[in-house]
Amino acid sequence: MAKSSARSASTGQFLFQTRQARVVAAASEAGFLAGGRSAIGARVPRHLIDAAKARTGLTSTTEILEYALAKVALEDDFGAALVARKGRAPRDLDLEL
Repeated sequence: MAKSSARSASTGQFLFQTRQARVVAAASEAGFLAGGRSAIGARVPRHLIDAAKARTGLTSTTEILEYALAKVALEDDFGAALVARKGRAPRDLDLEL
């Protein structure tokens, strides 16, 4: 059982690293990572930083902040847009059911 648990954890870590790499790549393609760098000064709970490092496998606070900001910058509004469309399909729409 220990081997299965370790394999599952390593698979989860691999999938997360792949997701993280895709987010950063998408941010780069969108031009968010181009240009000069800015310094950020913030007081953030140590537990939050430690949890983010453990979850992501990233060791640099800069990498964690870059990843988190990229996720926010790339976030879409699909959920809100979908909910806003509630009731807009015509009642006579043939769904072929």
